[in-house]
Amino acid sequence: MYKLSGVTKNYHKGRETVAALRGVDLVVEDGEWLAVQGPTGHGKSTLLQILGGLDRPSAGIVEFDGRDLAQLREAEVTNVRARDIGFVFQTFNLIPTLSALENVETALVPLRVSADARRQRATMALEAVGLGDRLPHVPGELSGGQQQRVAIARALVKEPKVLLADEPTGNLDEDTRDEIIGLLETMWRERGLTMVLVTHDSSIARRAQRIGVMKNGRLGFKQSRQGPVVRPAQVQAGPARVPEGTGLEPPDLPSLDELEDSGLPDLEDDGSEPADTVTFD
Repeated sequence: MYKLSGVTKNYHKGRETVAALRGVDLVVEDGEWLAVQGPTGHGKSTLLQILGGLDRPSAGIVEFDGRDLAQLREAEVTNVRARDIGFVFQTFNLIPTLSALENVETALVPLRVSADARRQRATMALEAVGLGDRLPHVPGELSGGQQQRVAIARALVKEPKVLLADEPTGNLDEDTRDEIIGLLETMWRERGLTMVLVTHDSSIARRAQRIGVMKNGRLGFKQSRQGPVVRPAQVQAGPARVPEGTGLEPPDLPSLDELEDSGLPDLEDDGSEPADTVTFD
């Protein structure tokens, strides 16, 4: 699924150069669950941004499903994010003026899915995460755990190949944390996802098949679980493939109708796409 070779990422602050990634080599197998830990500021979120095509490396190869994301044009990377990569964030990133159903639907707007199909698929995604009775509720009417379930539904409604999660339980209490991680693990197993999850919580990391540790921009690994990586069984869950990477829209977006009529270019368009506004903590 992923093969990274010699990946570096440098940021420039005045005359100073900050090396966020220093020659990272990584292979993530199809269907694997990798957890990434490490101190704050040592490159975990930068690595996740590179994997998700939200940022480009300064050097190196970022091969995803046989294509080097570092060499693709911006419109092509946008297409990959839209179709194949789902994102779940610590801060939920839901649009406060839209209902749970509409928030999930936003992930399908860039794919030019019709309004009826969009609504049906979003409903199914919310039912899959146990929120079938919360479709009309706006985020302010939902608990933190429910908001994260909406975010997970939005990340899965387009059936991505990969789910990238950055501290998805960081804002949740212990009981809700366990519910959300249990839900992610179930989705990973049932849908055959490849999952990369950044977490400070060792109890969560131990549930993964492999644990990577970022320190000073370099990636090492703790001992893996015994046995080879076994790809989870793929099951039919209806038409629901969802990367939230391009599904996120600015919080002041008033309605889905305006989204649909906003002149978004087709995914096949070779023109440049608007830059993502989402950043990792």
